[in-house]
Amino acid sequence: MKFFLDSANLDEIREAASLGMLDGVTTNPTLIAKEGGVDFKQHIAAICEIVRGDVSAEVTSLDAEGMLREGREYARVAPNVIIKCPLTREGLKTTRQLASEGIRVNVTLCFSAAQAILAAKAGASYISPFMGRLDDVGQNGLAVLADIVEIYRNYEWQTEVLASSVRGPVHVIEAARIGADVATMPFKVLEQLFNHPLTDKGLEQFLSDWHKGGRK
Repeated sequence: MKFFLDSANLDEIREAASLGMLDGVTTNPTLIAKEGGVDFKQHIAAICEIVRGDVSAEVTSLDAEGMLREGREYARVAPNVIIKCPLTREGLKTTRQLASEGIRVNVTLCFSAAQAILAAKAGASYISPFMGRLDDVGQNGLAVLADIVEIYRNYEWQTEVLASSVRGPVHVIEAARIGADVATMPFKVLEQLFNHPLTDKGLEQFLSDWHKGGRK
């Protein structure tokens, strides 16, 4: 399973890249806005300089004409830019057209297996089911993810399942168990994957025993 960082913060992205486990980055308008008035295309270009893998840049238009204009423009920023389109009728029209032009698309804001089927048929490179947001409204986000993975395995669709709205390590672990192609997560979740109290306790004990032996 590939690890993407769900962030637009360059320091977080650099740190994640330094771990040698970062396969890509997903951004959205909210994450970009948190960086404080940056030039969108310049900021995406800066991320692409750090990350060799796919970097998602989201359109903000609501109509297909506007999405196509933005998508073509953003795709020219760097060869690893993936255009992020919403799972709406206009978004899927845009996905189909961009895909026909050789521009890869990450279809976002997916909340059902039915929507995921439409995205795959439209030629999406990625589908992003939002597990955490489904959990927030009393639905089972992991169950929806599992349905999508099962359905996709029945066909020869090239769409990769990108587990999104990841809230903690359990989401990452279960997404891996289900067989998602990618998990995108905030930096804090990536950090949490390293942590276990027994690791800290064991290291402390090893070092204590080492120094008790008079070693430096």
